[in-house]
Amino acid sequence: MAVRADIRNVAIVAHVDHGKTTLVNAMLQQSHVFNEREEVPDRVMDSNDLEREKGITILAKNTAIQYTGPLAQKLGQEHGITINVVDTPGHADFGGEVERGISMVDGVVLLVDASEGPLPQTRFVLRKALEAKLPVILCVNKTDRPDARIEEVVSESTDLLLGLAQDVSEEGVDLDLDALLDLPVIYCAAKAGHASTEQPANGSVPENDNLEPLFEAIINTIPAPEYDKGAPLQAHVTNIDASEYLGRLGLVRIYNGTLQKGRQYGLSRVDGSIESFKLTEILVTKGLDREPAESAGPGDIVAIAGVNDIMIGETIVDPTNPQPLPLIHVDEPAISMTFGTNDSPLAGTEGKDHKLTARMLKDRLDRELIGNVSIRVLPTERPDAWQVQGRGELALAVLAEEMRREGYELTVGRPQVVTKTIDGVINEPMESTTIDVPEEYMGTVTQLLADRKGRMESMTNHGSGWVRMQFTVPSRGLIGFRTALLSSTRGTGIASSISAGYAPWAGAITIRQNGSMVCDRQGKASPYAMQKLQARGNFFVDPQSPVYEGQIVGVANKPGDLDINITLEKHMTNMRSSTADVLETLTPPIKMSLEEALDFANEDECVEVTPESVRVRKIILDREQWYKWNAKQRRQNKNAQ
Repeated sequence: MAVRADIRNVAIVAHVDHGKTTLVNAMLQQSHVFNEREEVPDRVMDSNDLEREKGITILAKNTAIQYTGPLAQKLGQEHGITINVVDTPGHADFGGEVERGISMVDGVVLLVDASEGPLPQTRFVLRKALEAKLPVILCVNKTDRPDARIEEVVSESTDLLLGLAQDVSEEGVDLDLDALLDLPVIYCAAKAGHASTEQPANGSVPENDNLEPLFEAIINTIPAPEYDKGAPLQAHVTNIDASEYLGRLGLVRIYNGTLQKGRQYGLSRVDGSIESFKLTEILVTKGLDREPAESAGPGDIVAIAGVNDIMIGETIVDPTNPQPLPLIHVDEPAISMTFGTNDSPLAGTEGKDHKLTARMLKDRLDRELIGNVSIRVLPTERPDAWQVQGRGELALAVLAEEMRREGYELTVGRPQVVTKTIDGVINEPMESTTIDVPEEYMGTVTQLLADRKGRMESMTNHGSGWVRMQFTVPSRGLIGFRTALLSSTRGTGIASSISAGYAPWAGAITIRQNGSMVCDRQGKASPYAMQKLQARGNFFVDPQSPVYEGQIVGVANKPGDLDINITLEKHMTNMRSSTADVLETLTPPIKMSLEEALDFANEDECVEVTPESVRVRKIILDREQWYKWNAKQRRQNKNAQ
């Protein structure tokens, strides 16, 4: 096998908010990608508006760093070594992005917070790397945190790595356990741009003032791409992008052979057919930019143009000797939501050029399938609604938020779990959930998860006033859980979870104790009516805002729905009251984000999503029809029991 010694392909994997994107930022700066006068934003790789707002990575993205340090000269690479870096999401809901990122590389840098240590998503991304038999570099980040516990975190990470390696080996994957025992460890403070192989004191920055030890670890540990000189072309499509001038671009990793601009190649489709096309452009990544090139060889990660409907997982092959690569495997969906057209009385009234029709909605969902391998779109009984399945509610909520910002109006149903029937028994997806809370809230959180059919697996007290608890919980029990956790722990609770397989249906779970305040007619919310009704619950709408029959305008203080007339105006009289000039005070309404609205909605409710507003409403708006439907559901449930 021949080797491309001038290339290293590596993915940076970690739990959410452990510093992946910040580390990539520092690597780009120290490799002189940016001009000295150029102002570099924080987390430059998070180019998506939603990523910047939420502070998390949603899409896997790649960049290329040209390393020209001492080690490159020592290895005889005078022009430097190209390090292709893939920045992956840390959230299990975006597992499809992680799997695509790992399919492009030859090794991973596992980033772990020096205080929090390995968390559920750390386990998730590390398992994916081990299943692909990739070498691992452990990078302990944020060593300058005041509560850092560096030695314990290294020990926990090593134990996790060996435990996962044993699990993966038992599943039939042939791993080199001796190589895993010789795990390279780098200590890092990514924000300061410091890295070292020597362990610093807890809460301090590594003495070395650059990232040279990290670059050297990548070059020495991550193998250079290997290829067979006589093998036919194999280039795997791992991502999709678009250009204003070139149309759709396919991001490919070349395993064998060479791509040359202007030549004819074959595209092996998902269904096994081979389609001939002319390669019109090759774009090589340099830093954050793409530059045209005439050719690309084994080990290169490049963008190509020439096929308007290229799809993720397909392979570019030699048409005379096609040898396609396996399709990218993605975990099964666990959560589904129903996306449908907006049929409320306020549809299309809030702005111009809104996209309202079923055809527009279906076209947008079909486009999402092209670049997102982790979701599925299935038809429903209604011609204007579709069931969208994904790994978690966050991934689907992000899709709805993106569509809202693109001008779409739609309704989104409450998240539901995707069940499986195994040996005649209905099984539901389970989650392994880790929760960090102050000691005083331990009982509160335990009760909260017990109500949601959660089972405690372990509890650890680090002696710092915080407790870490691990539960196994049905996925549907975690719908809306984060909001309840933050409320119960006064904003201090931290929760994260990953898939824990399937288990028999756990029974009924009551997510929300309080009922809904439902508007019984169309009009405008009256301050007079709201003042009279505010003792019955908390409102979601502002005074004078438009409302309609079936809209959820607030949450009631008691269980059960409450029909209210929020449009009632004060009757005019010719009598002057002694208190006429006394100003009435209204409690400010609760403003919910799209994710919070989805968590709040009950089984018979959905969320109306428009570019301007997010409203919760009944699925059946007419109150008389809703009562008939509700009575029918109660009878069916009673007969089923």
